[in-house]
Amino acid sequence: MDKILIFGHKKPDTDTTTSAIAYSYLKNKLGFNTEPCLLGDLNNETKWVLKYWNIKAPEYIDDVKLQIKDINYRKNYYINENDSVEKAVNYMTDKGISTIPVVDNDKKFIGAIAMKDIARNQAKGNFRVLDTTYDHLLETLNGKEVLRFDDDIVGNVDVAGFKSTTFIENFNINHKTILIVGDRHSIIEYAVNNSALLLIISGDGEIKPEHLEIAKKNHVNVIISSKDTFDIAAHLNLANRVISVPFSQDFICFKEEDHVDDLVEVSNKKRYSYYPIVNKNNCCLGLIKLADLHDRNPKKVILVDHNELEQSADGIEEANIVEIVDHHKIGNLVTSMPINFRNMPVGSTNTIIFKLFEESKVEIPKEIAGIMASGIISDTLLLKSPTTTDMDKDALAKLSFIAGIDPSSYGYELFKAGSSLEGKTKDEILYNDFKNFDLNNNKVGIGQIFTMDNSYFEKHRDEFVELINKVAKQNDYYIVALFITDIVKNGSYILYNDSASDTLGLAFNIDIKEGSYIDGCVSRKKQIVPSIMDVMN
Repeated sequence: MDKILIFGHKKPDTDTTTSAIAYSYLKNKLGFNTEPCLLGDLNNETKWVLKYWNIKAPEYIDDVKLQIKDINYRKNYYINENDSVEKAVNYMTDKGISTIPVVDNDKKFIGAIAMKDIARNQAKGNFRVLDTTYDHLLETLNGKEVLRFDDDIVGNVDVAGFKSTTFIENFNINHKTILIVGDRHSIIEYAVNNSALLLIISGDGEIKPEHLEIAKKNHVNVIISSKDTFDIAAHLNLANRVISVPFSQDFICFKEEDHVDDLVEVSNKKRYSYYPIVNKNNCCLGLIKLADLHDRNPKKVILVDHNELEQSADGIEEANIVEIVDHHKIGNLVTSMPINFRNMPVGSTNTIIFKLFEESKVEIPKEIAGIMASGIISDTLLLKSPTTTDMDKDALAKLSFIAGIDPSSYGYELFKAGSSLEGKTKDEILYNDFKNFDLNNNKVGIGQIFTMDNSYFEKHRDEFVELINKVAKQNDYYIVALFITDIVKNGSYILYNDSASDTLGLAFNIDIKEGSYIDGCVSRKKQIVPSIMDVMN
């Protein structure tokens, strides 16, 4: 069963992370093969939650782009350097390809041989040199084993094409000689007496018993072939080892982890049709042909706590989205077929997942209940956010009972851990929970940070404003704003880029200045973004 990746948005908070973990648990209980993932670094609050409940953080993934491993490429398509040229030709013919990777005995990639390399060698190669094995000769020549003393056969080829006396007088036979001969017994006798390396007797010819005894004594290999002398001479070169044929060893290879679009980019420049696939140790895994790129298995994914293209994984348009569970407005993601899309106007994605547990009649373990309750507490600000619904309250009460926690005291510790700014740079604070929006064709970036004490931001207000203006200018934002949400006071302070002053003043109906406090404004989803949208539209 194909694995399904479950993940939230690029700026993982407690709700998005715990949703991925909890929903993966539920789906696996229902018989699916899923894995929760992260698209970014965890914040302090989420780290505290996972540590408290002793749950391992999900694995980080860079993207869900198509990779070579998602393509049904030609796995295990390669040939050993010591295989025969004939085997390479037959393999390529049977598989309908014109190039095949060549590997050594450890399957390490050493090059690729093409039909044109073999054809060129057949036309211009040195037919008098043979570098092969006894077995290759038997296979290529339809031969019968008579005497075998050597598995490797490396020598020079001669054909007994002259009359016996002429041949014996003019040809020097030694233990490097490979002789093709018919049933010409005087030449056979001369060859075995001079310790030829190999006799290839054509036309199913015979060797006399006395000559066979001499051959045994002098370690002469003997093969009898059903082919005639001309046929043997014409095919003998195909018995050579592949490594004996000049072929390209400067070939562009890819790994399974490489992205398909990188291969396409290279192909557009190089115009090659075939690319070997290797692993990190340069062992050959197979071959990919450009035509194979259409036979693909995109990554299957389930999105939680988001459904916006900009907030999702890079390459999401190349993935197969099979399900979405979210509590935000409908975004701009497009699927190629109908999917399960559970979208509800509640304060937390975990509230929806709690309902899915109930509907599926799957028992929730204590630690899963604990992280789900954490997600609801975090996203609803302990049920104080205007996004909070009766469904959130019901889910939190039941999950807290299963987890054995008091939501108020536990929530205080959770917010205390999450609001700590220790060791964070101002950039990290701004981008801690930062989301991009396209509002009326204008780029808007909204960051939000929760605190129990605004004094740090008052002290460093000018530095944050300088940073925000810099980010807006460098990245062509119409608005960049940081909302510092005071959990105790239940409102937010706002810092923003200079040119956004009028828009934000109208959006929140205040005489705005840097650090202005907006009472009761705590929800980016339900208060901040809709207010800005109303003005910009």
